[in-house]
Amino acid sequence: MKKFISLLTVAMLLVCALTGCGGNKEAVATDGSTSMNKVIGALGEAFEADTGITVTYNATGSGAGIQAVQEGRCDIGLASRNLKDEEKANGLEGTILAYDGIAIIVNPNNPVSDLDVETIAKIYTGEIKNWKEVGGNDAEIVLIGREAGSGTRDGFESITDTEDKCKYRQELTSTGDVITTVASNPAAIGYASLASVKDTVKALTVNGIAPSEATIKDGSYVVQRPFVLVTKKDAKLSESAQKFFDYITSEAANEIISGAGVVPAN
Repeated sequence: MKKFISLLTVAMLLVCALTGCGGNKEAVATDGSTSMNKVIGALGEAFEADTGITVTYNATGSGAGIQAVQEGRCDIGLASRNLKDEEKANGLEGTILAYDGIAIIVNPNNPVSDLDVETIAKIYTGEIKNWKEVGGNDAEIVLIGREAGSGTRDGFESITDTEDKCKYRQELTSTGDVITTVASNPAAIGYASLASVKDTVKALTVNGIAPSEATIKDGSYVVQRPFVLVTKKDAKLSESAQKFFDYITSEAANEIISGAGVVPAN
């Protein structure tokens, strides 16, 4: 009897070794842009439901996500900007997953509803300091932005031609923090991924165009940037990571991407 139990135990251990004990498969690790939280979360959830493979997401910011790929600490990096030449030279490549509008946000009680790109630039560089100069209340403008290395900041400053010129009052480390801060300050202005904007803030029209999937797709809303998947050019992804990459870049994922508030690149 004891011999039978021993043989049964060995057999069960062999089955577990061969099947992964419950069918658990290698997880896919993603790291980077906080702005991509919603779209990667939706894609990861759908992928896991289809395959049983878990997708983890570490919201560290675009620069940190790119570095994580470079150092081999994640499978796929997430950047809300295009790769720089030096990053490409270091063996990285980017695949555009989607396009996202950068909403210019103010407190809902702010009477200003539209600004052009030139005026936005003047506000962020300190040339325009008071809301009354642009049709708002008599209040000093409080400039809220993202930290250095943020893809959202990089996109915003590139489009408005304000790189290294912005006079930020606060530089925050996540999209959510920017939205919360602007929502609590009637004199604040900030920028955030359109997909993350809530009704606690008001998204301005820019040059008379409201940010939406349609205006991002046709290019009429000019404050927009890509959501990029970052991988090593000459390194092969794990089987699970490759499955996830193929899944999210296929046309089958477009409905999920659109549902997350961004425009599919495919």
